[in-house]
Amino acid sequence: MIRVLVAEDQSAVRAGLVLILNSAPGIEVAGEAADGERAVALARELRPDLVLMDVQMPRLDGVSATRRVVEEQLADVLVLTTFDLDEYVFGALRAGAAGFLLKNTEAKDLIEAVRTVARGEGIVAPAVTRRLITEFAAKPARRGAADPAVLEGLTRREREVLRCLGEGLSNAALAARLEMAEATAKTHVSRLLAKLGLRSRVQAAMLAQELGI
Repeated sequence: MIRVLVAEDQSAVRAGLVLILNSAPGIEVAGEAADGERAVALARELRPDLVLMDVQMPRLDGVSATRRVVEEQLADVLVLTTFDLDEYVFGALRAGAAGFLLKNTEAKDLIEAVRTVARGEGIVAPAVTRRLITEFAAKPARRGAADPAVLEGLTRREREVLRCLGEGLSNAALAARLEMAEATAKTHVSRLLAKLGLRSRVQAAMLAQELGI
């Protein structure tokens, strides 16, 4: 069972999200929060598998709340917002969010996104993926250019895994590409993230794009 904490300040929207998630087999809403501070507190208390996090919330914004949840390793975070402005996306990904979706995402896609992130894989809304990658590639100075030297410490296999992440491959697709078991692929991804000091495979994908691999 995937336990989800829903953090959304608009009660009607929050109720709709809860209804959608509770209707999905294998998913249950463990708690609800109407502001960022409460979201972090409930994540500490409930230890859900995933936090569905709105960006604009009172007391503590969603990006800051995401950073706290990820830094404390309380749960994975899937950011959900009406805004696809670059700074929200960049901020959420820099904070370690495992995914980013717009609120106009269809219910079935939201459910699938929750399941994808719960499997340890990242997801970014198709509507913003191309723009996101373009921005990361075109404006490295805004966030600090990636140092190509980070590749020197990687093995050939680790570079292959990073390249696959840059293409947005799932663990299953990565395993098929590199001819290994899916469990082995997942282990390689985890070790690579730890070695690079990254919080999510989405960050690894952006790094791969920056480095042009």
